[in-house]
Amino acid sequence: MTVNVLAIQRISGADRARIEAIDPAIRLTDAGGWFDGEFRDTWPPYAVARYLAPGAVAGQGMRADRDQLLSEAEVILGGWPFPLDLRARSPRLKWFHQRPAGASNLRLGDLWGSDVMVTTSRGAGSTLAMAEYAIAGILHFAKALNRAVDDRVGDTFDHRAYRPLLIEGKTLCVIGAGGIGREVGRLGAALGMRVIGTRRTSQPDAPLPEGFSQMGSADDLDRFLAGSDFVAVCCQWTSETTNLINAARLAAMKPGVVLVNVARGEIVDEAALVEALTRGHLRGVVLDVYVGEFEHLPPEALWRDPRVLITPHVSGASDENRHGAIELFCENLRAYLDGTPLRNVIDWERGY
Repeated sequence: MTVNVLAIQRISGADRARIEAIDPAIRLTDAGGWFDGEFRDTWPPYAVARYLAPGAVAGQGMRADRDQLLSEAEVILGGWPFPLDLRARSPRLKWFHQRPAGASNLRLGDLWGSDVMVTTSRGAGSTLAMAEYAIAGILHFAKALNRAVDDRVGDTFDHRAYRPLLIEGKTLCVIGAGGIGREVGRLGAALGMRVIGTRRTSQPDAPLPEGFSQMGSADDLDRFLAGSDFVAVCCQWTSETTNLINAARLAAMKPGVVLVNVARGEIVDEAALVEALTRGHLRGVVLDVYVGEFEHLPPEALWRDPRVLITPHVSGASDENRHGAIELFCENLRAYLDGTPLRNVIDWERGY
């Protein structure tokens, strides 16, 4: 038996060797870079500039060559961007692994809701780096470091405008206590914060993650928000979480709260966010994501507000590559060959 595995994202030589060592039945084809030309033709220019390697223009091979690779693949290792018509061109495809942790990236293509089994790297991504980013964002506004930029522009110090907060004893609410959220909570607790969190569903018998003093379900969110000084959005984007942070929930938050979003822009109602900033309800907002981040710059009202810190989806970056996508893929590849259940299979109805 031969299992044709196709990698359509660039992988290292060490990664290739690791995948091939799983079983002699694996025939791995490394097509990293082959689809770059297609991505340039089918993805928004902003996404192309952000995610394609510098100098990546035409890709390799002819369209017929790429179609041939896809038509033979039983398993595909991919990521972002990806061919939007991947399912239509891969008649033998049984399993696609998405290297990023989020599932919502795939909504743009024809894999979403298809008969193909799709897995993600949820829980195996750069969770610690993202958690450190979230904590850094909280500290940025808690210690009023944003004021230093204003003072430099004004060419003078406004000492009384800083109003720094003491972190110890404050309450941090983590929305989505998964891989990223658990790390945010652990780090927050290490700074002396009281950490509370939510999961999609209640798990009353499950032990509390390290650093958390309380864990609730989505039904507890409003109550948790009302008593929180800092809020970190770390959940998956689904139909249930679209505009989860809306005008009513922003209004329910304590005045002077700091809101951090390292999940997806669609989880926060941006119009309501602008309104809350306009009436001075929020101390600061940290966004590593925003609606339309793969197509354009952030909306002007957020982009220019000194109380908003926006970065281009870089919270997972660091000087150390601790992303576990390949390790998870190899573990799942062994399970696939053995006919046992795989980790992180997307439930299309749930959304991740």
